[in-house]
Amino acid sequence: MSSAPVRSPTLRPHRMKKDESFLGKLGGTLARKKKAKEVSDLQEEGKNAINAPMNPSTVDIHPEDTLLEENEERTMIDPNSKEDPKFKELIKVLIDWINDVLVEERIIVKQLEEDLYDGQVLQKLLEKLADRKLNVAEVTQSEIGQKQKLQTVLEAVHDLLRPHGWTIKWNVDSIHGKNLISILHLLVALAMHFRAPIRLPEHVSVQVVVVRKREGLLQTTHVTEELTTTTEMMMGRFERDAFDTLFDHAPDKLSVVKKSLITFVNKHLNKLNLEVTELETQFADGVYLVLLMGLLEDYFVPLHNFYLTPESFDQKVHNVSFAFELMQDGGLKKPKARPEDVVNLDLKSTLRVLYNLFTKYKNVE
Repeated sequence: MSSAPVRSPTLRPHRMKKDESFLGKLGGTLARKKKAKEVSDLQEEGKNAINAPMNPSTVDIHPEDTLLEENEERTMIDPNSKEDPKFKELIKVLIDWINDVLVEERIIVKQLEEDLYDGQVLQKLLEKLADRKLNVAEVTQSEIGQKQKLQTVLEAVHDLLRPHGWTIKWNVDSIHGKNLISILHLLVALAMHFRAPIRLPEHVSVQVVVVRKREGLLQTTHVTEELTTTTEMMMGRFERDAFDTLFDHAPDKLSVVKKSLITFVNKHLNKLNLEVTELETQFADGVYLVLLMGLLEDYFVPLHNFYLTPESFDQKVHNVSFAFELMQDGGLKKPKARPEDVVNLDLKSTLRVLYNLFTKYKNVE
């Protein structure tokens, strides 16, 4: 993440400490012992159910997760899923993105559940992304006030997403209840809708334990929750092409394709004493793409139209976007890839762009 000025921490409402819980406020030794035994029994019951032979994963259930009303259910992420590198990467990418968007608000998000549940950060994020002001109180410390703010923010989100076919997998109670799965679904949807300049890890799934109370007994089930699919599918571009098939079913042929494209681009870039050896990295800043288009179409690209030595992410995106414009001027269709994907070193996106050039200009000397 890029460096940012010192930012004051986000205001957070006072929370009740664990040792000031409901149990600690009950008077009388008998009442305390009885309640403690109920909590212990329920906790043990929940652990035994989750540790059943059919469900080998071990999940630590807190007492508050087993104090359920009849027919109530609670969900939690399997600890093994939390350690999945792709799951950790997804969280990190989203946190860095939020902090980049809100850098001018002097807000730093460190933990999604704790920092987004009250609606304060979500409000600022949506206002910045959608460039609109929401009619909500700036700071609300009461639970009612927080949920009212969340309701307003989520209604605005739904108005944006529903017309584009997004399935809503979150609500006020789940976000305010610090349900990480719901929060992640919401953030992934926002990132995709607003075409965030980030690369979300693909095919991220987690095992979720669902605990329900039926006839006084706790029942548990394990379900797989899919958080991301492929970038193309999440962006709504469902059509597959030859490169999808190549990556999925013929990775052994990938090196042959890369070698052919390297030969093609070097045939032209060598005229400027430039040479490519790594497709995914050397085209990521857009400079070679711009120069290549000039060579293929036989014109000089004025240096003031692009950054010859780009330093920031935005400058690189500008270069790739400019190259895409030159491609369209040359009669090619708008590239399927996003400029941000090329800058983020997505090999499949870069190959698509270069293959389109190869198809049109392979006979150009």
